[in-house]
Amino acid sequence: MSINKYQLAGVLQAPIISEKSTNAAEKNNQFVFKVLKAATKKQVKDAVELMFAVEVDSVHVLNVKGKQKRVGKSPGKRSDWKKAYVKLKPGNDIEFSAA
Repeated sequence: MSINKYQLAGVLQAPIISEKSTNAAEKNNQFVFKVLKAATKKQVKDAVELMFAVEVDSVHVLNVKGKQKRVGKSPGKRSDWKKAYVKLKPGNDIEFSAA
């Protein structure tokens, strides 16, 4: 089950830029990405290494449950999604402004 570069490029959907993710990047050299719901740790690792030319130390993934919201009078629900925390090896860095 090999995955080609085009499929790997679609695994990462977007970086998550927030106060929590910025602190993780500064303190632990960790970066946070929104990924496909079906993505595995191995696929996320390979995608980050391919897209940013860095070495990945570890990957932690978690499923984020969508919130219950009201749309007018009827209740609605936001979609569930998956988040990945990617820790890079020392000496590696990702610059989102340059990437």
